[in-house]
Amino acid sequence: MKRTLVTASLMAAGLFSLPTLAADIEVSVTNLTHANHFTPLLIAAHDADSHLFQVGTEASAALQKMAEGGDIADLDAAVTGNAGVTVTNPAMGLLAAGASVSEVMLDTGDNTHLSIVAMVLPTNDAFIGLDGWEIPTEAGTYTVYLNAYDAGTEANDEIINGGGMLGAPGIPAAPGGDGGTNGTGVMDSSENANVHTHPGVLGDTDPAGGMSDLDSRVHRWLNPVAKVVVTVK
Repeated sequence: MKRTLVTASLMAAGLFSLPTLAADIEVSVTNLTHANHFTPLLIAAHDADSHLFQVGTEASAALQKMAEGGDIADLDAAVTGNAGVTVTNPAMGLLAAGASVSEVMLDTGDNTHLSIVAMVLPTNDAFIGLDGWEIPTEAGTYTVYLNAYDAGTEANDEIINGGGMLGAPGIPAAPGGDGGTNGTGVMDSSENANVHTHPGVLGDTDPAGGMSDLDSRVHRWLNPVAKVVVTVK
């Protein structure tokens, strides 16, 4: 009886509280690159055992479709099919360099972890990634910086050719209209076929030739490439 009274008194005084699951969160994403775009974002809340990607493992076909062509439909279906919840394409298209999408509301329900992905353009198979970040149970604002990852599914030849279909080499487009043409192709000797931190692009300064269709003065980046702010209500 005495122990019950002490516990009740501590709770009333705000000195002791029972943990609660995060339910409503607000998410913002900012593109930190100089001149690259992000394809439509997938923001997903899911359980601790689910992943959109994992560094050091082979990319799934769904991840490959997103990383090479920006198609998030299969990843979205995988999350929602496993009782997760998602927000797709909150920026209503591409997210340009320096731009942000904010006030993205997500009711996580019983889901405890957050993941975010989007392809980086122009690249062969680079994507921004947040993998299974545990959502804090305490109300507040939390900031996370995201790296760019290489899906390991395509050689980084840096040729813009309208590619983007699953397994088709090449870069779909340079959305900023700042890509080159007639590149001979960068020789990518990487043997890492698993998801790994992206080495960045090489590029060159010849807009009508050279080895790359990317401009080394425009399209290169250093990690992190995105800023995520999560507000737990």
